[in-house]
Amino acid sequence: MKKKELEIRLEKLADLSDPAAEKEQYSTPATVASELLHFAFMNGDLEDRVVYDLGCGNGILGIGAKLLGAKEVVGIDNDLQAIEVARANSEQIGVAVEFKRCDVREVEGKGDTVVMNPPFGAQRENRHADRIFLEKAFELAHVVYAILNAGSEPFLRAFLPQAVIVRFPVAFPLKRRFWFHKKDKKVMVVDIYKMAI
Repeated sequence: MKKKELEIRLEKLADLSDPAAEKEQYSTPATVASELLHFAFMNGDLEDRVVYDLGCGNGILGIGAKLLGAKEVVGIDNDLQAIEVARANSEQIGVAVEFKRCDVREVEGKGDTVVMNPPFGAQRENRHADRIFLEKAFELAHVVYAILNAGSEPFLRAFLPQAVIVRFPVAFPLKRRFWFHKKDKKVMVVDIYKMAI
């Protein structure tokens, strides 16, 4: 499947109707999700692989991984609404993804690849959430694809000194979602990382 075709299919997914600011529930745009997934696919990290999607939200990354040939996909989120929306989205698209509601720290298992758009840890209640997700990701798999704040590479190299890290910046269109957003739309620059140990 070509990247543009994947993006078009992912654009049809429903979003969370009542996202929580303190959980940093920002929807991953289809443009960004298709970039990450196509990058992982071209590196041979999705097809016939067991893939975990940590902090899956509406399931966009996990569903996209399944569309690109993942053998098995497990999506994790601690929010019941997110899990319900993700399950409905996977049914609508016609792919089998297992979605589980639990804290990311409680996830057990082994996979080949993790894909994620984790909380950046920007909200006071969520400080260092990115570290928790990264630690769990590498407990589950040896290859991790993540969307992180632009400029995170020095932190990642210190936090994961043994990892091979590849980075590329992408535009992340952010629609007004929470009361504190001043503009209807803001484009942030974020980085997509491939990290392998």
